[in-house]
Parts: sequence; structure tokens; C-alpha cells
Amino acid sequence: MDFDFQIGDLILYKNNQLIAFNKPPGIPVQQDKSGDKSLLGLGEIYCKSKLQLIHRIDRPASGIVLLAKNNPALNELNRQFKEREVDKTYLAVVGNKPAEESGKLVHFLRRNGRINRTETYTEEQPESRKAELTYRLIASIERYHLLEIKLHSGRHHQIRAQLAAIGSPIKGDDKYGFKRANRDRSIQLHAWKLGFTHPVSHEKEIIIAPPPKDPVWDAFGALVNLGE
Repeated sequence: MDFDFQIGDLILYKNNQLIAFNKPPGIPVQQDKSGDKSLLGLGEIYCKSKLQLIHRIDRPASGIVLLAKNNPALNELNRQFKEREVDKTYLAVVGNKPAEESGKLVHFLRRNGRINRTETYTEEQPESRKAELTYRLIASIERYHLLEIKLHSGRHHQIRAQLAAIGSPIKGDDKYGFKRANRDRSIQLHAWKLGFTHPVSHEKEIIIAPPPKDPVWDAFGALVNLGE
């Protein structure tokens, strides 16, 4: 699969410890069974050195992916993610507006690896893990609604599964019940903001990634400033 971008154009943030890219939809964060080029591999070519994965986002989604340039930075950011010290904010476009314009969702999720899908329950189940997020409606256009999502845990397909569970699957996400897939197999889920503490300076860092250019994202961008 060929991609129509230069990896250097995707850089949002870089220093001696870390580098962050604005991943386009459709490119895997790390190499998968498709054999397609990955963000990690392209990043290593750009940096001319090995990079370490700190976190991941789904292949059909877009947005911030933060990578470490050395083990001390990796270890410290892994700790921050584990201790929930990292602020993770996403944007999601849905066709069905949630019943409440803002709220907190708490579910128990269980991953089905055979079909790469996460099952959602309202009560704890064997091998399930608790998942929490908060959301708020920030804009609406004729057919779609834009939600800001604050992620309080990091489960497989968490936002996709939890929004689907309340009847608001993400645009293009036919795996979780949206009525049709996007032509390019992307979904309108975007890792928008990431806040963390720099592993050396200990200063608070906030990275912001503008959404991809397409008619739906552009329509919301005309209503809300999504670049900050």
C-alpha cells in the first residue's frame, strides 16, 4: 500500500527523548499482517535510529502517536500512561447524537481476538476489564455530530465499543454498527490532544493534532477551531 505523504510532514513534536507524529487514517502504527509500511518503520527511517512504541491508535483512526527515542524516556512515559497521568483527548464523529449531550460512560470490555472486536457489558464479566470515558457534544451539522472524548483508561477499541454501546457508533465504523463504511476504510476517530510530563525537563507538554482533511472534518473545522 502506497501513502501520499512525506513522513517529515507528519511531525508534531520532537526533541532528544521523544517524537510525535500525526498519523493519517489507514497506516498501521506498527507492522501488521498486511505487510504495509508502518508509522514506526517510517519514523525510524526518518530519525535514522530505533524508536520505541509508547502507545497505539487503531489503523483506521488518525491522530497523535508518541514514540520514544531511548529506554529512559520509554520507561517514564510508560509509567505515566499506567498511572493515568497522561491526558488523552479524542474527537469522534457520530451519526446518532447521544441521549445526553455530555456524560461519563463506564463499561466492562472483553476483547475477542478471533474477530478483533471488543464486546461491551454493563456488569463485570470473566476476563473483562473496566473502561471509562467522558464525552461532550461540541458541534452538529446536518447529518453528523462531533464529540470530544476524554479517555480515562486504555482498552482495545474502547471508544469505538463504548460509543456503539449507547447507540452512537463512529462514522465509517461498520465493525461497531455504523450503517456503512467510509470508502477508504477510515473511521472518524481522531487522537486530538495529548498531555504529559517531559521525562527530563519535567515540564507539562501538550501536543495538538489537526484532524485529516476531508469534507466532514472540514465542515466541523468551519464551526469549531480544531487546531488548538
